[in-house]
Amino acid sequence: MEIILKEDIVNLGYKNDIVTVKSGYGRNFLIPSGKAVIASPSAKKMLAEELKQKAHKLEKIKKEAEALAAKLEGTSLTIATKVSSTGTVFGSVGNIRIAEELAKLGYDIDRKMIVVKDAVKEVGSYKAVVRLHKEVSVEIPFEVVAE
Repeated sequence: MEIILKEDIVNLGYKNDIVTVKSGYGRNFLIPSGKAVIASPSAKKMLAEELKQKAHKLEKIKKEAEALAAKLEGTSLTIATKVSSTGTVFGSVGNIRIAEELAKLGYDIDRKMIVVKDAVKEVGSYKAVVRLHKEVSVEIPFEVVAE
């Protein structure tokens, strides 16, 4: 089933993308919740016209994302958390914690745009990917240390 996304959905696509999903996922979740519409020929034409009109705005958004990516490029984080005597973190360090640390540095980044590959449950050095735009992403190294 082809649908047009109305908002960014992690691991599926970005706003105004035409993607193929299983019928149940589209009909039972995406369409009723307003996150997508069926990609009929008329909807595709409307999307093409809308994208043509918004091309200038989209270019501006991409340039802003690239500028933010350039600022974030040299950033590295140190996250202090409670740790057991063996070096195991109580809980885990995830995208919410990284978003909080970036906010302390003055970067307002939505936690949904931050991807941490594996669960961070031990002290050490890791990397997180910040997806600022569908074509712009930045890898941020962070280190988890004992509090």
